[in-house]
Amino acid sequence: MFLKKKIFIMGLACSMVIPAIASAEGFSINEWSAEGVAMGGARMFAEDDPANVAYNPASITKVKGMGWKTGAVYISPHGKYTAYPKDGGPAQSGKNVVHPGILPYFYYVDQIDEKQWFGIGTFTRFGMISEFGKDSIVATNAYSSELKGMSITPTYAWKPDAKVSAALGAEINYVGLNLKKKIAGGAYDSETEGDSTALGWNAAVNYEFDDKNEIGLVYRSRITHTMEADFTSTYSVLNSKAHGKVVLPDSYAIGYNHKFDDKTRVELNGTYTMWSTYDKLNIYFDNPITTDSLDTKNWSNGWRYAIGVEHKLSDKYTLMAGFAYDGSVIPDEHADFMIPTGNRRTYSLGTQYHDKDQTVTLTLGHIDIGDKDISPKSGDQFSKVHTNSNYAKVVAIGYERKF
Repeated sequence: MFLKKKIFIMGLACSMVIPAIASAEGFSINEWSAEGVAMGGARMFAEDDPANVAYNPASITKVKGMGWKTGAVYISPHGKYTAYPKDGGPAQSGKNVVHPGILPYFYYVDQIDEKQWFGIGTFTRFGMISEFGKDSIVATNAYSSELKGMSITPTYAWKPDAKVSAALGAEINYVGLNLKKKIAGGAYDSETEGDSTALGWNAAVNYEFDDKNEIGLVYRSRITHTMEADFTSTYSVLNSKAHGKVVLPDSYAIGYNHKFDDKTRVELNGTYTMWSTYDKLNIYFDNPITTDSLDTKNWSNGWRYAIGVEHKLSDKYTLMAGFAYDGSVIPDEHADFMIPTGNRRTYSLGTQYHDKDQTVTLTLGHIDIGDKDISPKSGDQFSKVHTNSNYAKVVAIGYERKF
């Protein structure tokens, strides 16, 4: 009864943290804590860190006693494009209307006994936002696209012996979708808006070869959202209820941790995401005179690689640094202005101050986002678009308390 009450209370607290959104390759988000950002997302084996709920649930067995962590990640995306009109006129230029994303997070872990742990967290796994000129040449493709997301993940972990730990968790995943574009050759504005909540799960296992080397595996299931939405237009006769399905991909992560000594360690991480589940974004309308939106995506599966280093300068101060590479999964022939980006390279640096009971973290990062060529869809007024000068600024803060 006590555990059930604790799950309810912590779940209620987590559900009140509704994250905003930020731009990402695909529409995955990897910025789940200030320390995680500092190490490029290679944060699967942190000692005494409640954020292990997100990065590697099996590692919540490294939390001694009880602790919680909260904070936020600020991401400011930037980008430009050059569009070539179908009529052969002069090229037109524009840029992303900057909408910084704020990603709050919260984690709680409690050691039940010597072999069992409970944890829960709320963080953003999927999301994106982009906006381009409403009256620009690209507005028939998409001039505003937003996917808000939040996950709540209650987790149970077990450590049967000194070398092995394992975890199993549920995921309550919320998404809210808002798409705006010009229709009828740019004559009218339209908006599609809806949301959905669905369930997924995750599992993880760690194995310690010795006191210096450890390996971990994490699986996160795919999540299928069946969404009810509203379609509205300045040509009101087209207004309609809309229906669609979005499949968020499953992923596999493998990590390796090596401790050089008590002060310095390095993590290597690879995450393989099954983006091929995002093969289409079809929206069907109840209004018989409104044409269904059938949008082929055909994304490919892809890897994300990361390396992170953590070094303790003293009992109170720690430095962290990281690098990550995301390969683009979006084929040029199906690229659009919902996510007009290519490969990503993330560079980050962070610092901690900590004492026996609390930790404060500050991280700065830069995401170098590759160019992307976009081909026209039916109704578009351009023959080709090239996006360029894409990047994002990242600032993250975190506070942890132990009991």
